Amino acid sequence: MRRLFPVTDVTDETAAPGGEDGREWSLAELAAAYAYPEPGPGGREPWLRANMVSTLDGAAQHDGRSQPISCPADMRIFGTLRALADVVLVGAQTVRQEGYRPARARTEFAAAREAAGQGPAPVIAVVTASLDLDFSLPLFTSPLAPTLLLTGAGAAPGRVAAAEKAGARVITAGEGGAVDPARAVRALADLGHTRLLTEGGPRLLGQLVAAGVLDELCLTVSPMLTAGDAQRIAGGPSVTLPRRFTLKSMLEEDGFLFTRYQRS
Repeated sequence: MRRLFPVTDVTDETAAPGGEDGREWSLAELAAAYAYPEPGPGGREPWLRANMVSTLDGAAQHDGRSQPISCPADMRIFGTLRALADVVLVGAQTVRQEGYRPARARTEFAAAREAAGQGPAPVIAVVTASLDLDFSLPLFTSPLAPTLLLTGAGAAPGRVAAAEKAGARVITAGEGGAVDPARAVRALADLGHTRLLTEGGPRLLGQLVAAGVLDELCLTVSPMLTAGDAQRIAGGPSVTLPRRFTLKSMLEEDGFLFTRYQRS
């Protein structure tokens, strides 16, 4: 892996067998490269980052899943970002399509998470207006910490009861049947979850962008072309003016670009 930006006098690349691209970075190096901002004078405020992958022609998925356009380095970064987070925020449709499972504890990050006052693994928080989920899945039956369900005040009482019976914690973060993104972020922060990570899908990310609550985008640019009608990384409502983000870092491995943008 190579660091392409910011440019420094010291390269992060070392020679690999056959003169190929640089060495594989350690998990500690990746964690340092993707560290959350340090707390301000008033303490730690919520910081919401998204982690997404897109092909050269803008597809966020292939055959409904992100895995076919990913790569091993992308998955190492995916695991590192999870290990740094307090909570992973995800949309219900992505839970259904991607077969989401509970986040697992990783020995490599155990000491760092303990020092940061975090549990052994991030909590999964699902944004769902309908609570139409299979509560027999491992995400609900065997998480290290109870799965959170963010829903609206108008959620069907029967579905709320079924979720709570399955061990999930239901949090009201909106009126009627909708979830308010800003209210969801604040609700998670009130629970002590300030290092926030969302993995989409595109509909949820679009809602977070439109609400102006996204602080950072970690975008993997996959050197692939898929054509077709796959979704972009963000969909849903448009914004009045495009949101401007600033490039903070860019890594490269095997033709994949790993970019990190923060809100200007």
